[in-house]
Amino acid sequence: MAGSGRLALRTVPGQGWVRGSGPAVLSRLRDAAVVRPGFLSAAEEETLSGELEPELRRRRYEYDHWDAAIHGFRETEKSRWSEASRSILQRVQAAAFGPGQTLLSSVHVLDLEPRGYIKPHVDSIKFCGSTIAGLSLLSPSVMRLVHTQEPGEWLELLLEPGSLYILRGSARYDFSHEILRDEESFFGERRVPRGRRISVICRSLPEGIGPGEPRQLPPPC
Repeated sequence: MAGSGRLALRTVPGQGWVRGSGPAVLSRLRDAAVVRPGFLSAAEEETLSGELEPELRRRRYEYDHWDAAIHGFRETEKSRWSEASRSILQRVQAAAFGPGQTLLSSVHVLDLEPRGYIKPHVDSIKFCGSTIAGLSLLSPSVMRLVHTQEPGEWLELLLEPGSLYILRGSARYDFSHEILRDEESFFGERRVPRGRRISVICRSLPEGIGPGEPRQLPPPC
């Protein structure tokens, strides 16, 4: 089955799902970098991965991205969903986006092989607006955010299967973000073994662009 590769991970007691370089950055990004563990049930995760698997299977993993930000991936943009998946995405919209925000019409789906990773990057304002929200499927991973001007300021997010992460405001614009490769995948002292990871990413519309205007394929998250 599509979800049979799901890797379970017990959260480190006392650490939760977010850790950082100090109390100041944790306080500043408290509402800007959010993890909601268990946002999806196992059945909902299976629904999404099962719907995506036939389309992803037709694509080959790639090892060179147009902006060199990603390695070992395949991706697609998806705008048509089953009723069950559409209901899940509506929950994401309600949880992550404000009532005045318009979402990009297509959802970005990114499939990383077990050895795949995403290098540090800041998404261009040409491709998406102030809020990014992603569902993590199949494998746990660690997302690291580093301030672009003060590299000593950092945050790490533990993304378990079925979790939802939200980046907005300062976390979106002032910090790079990356998905750690398997050999670097630790959350504090806890090893977070990487397997295949699928992310389902919703983004707010860039400022000044109408919902029907054409856009290039956005960079990864």
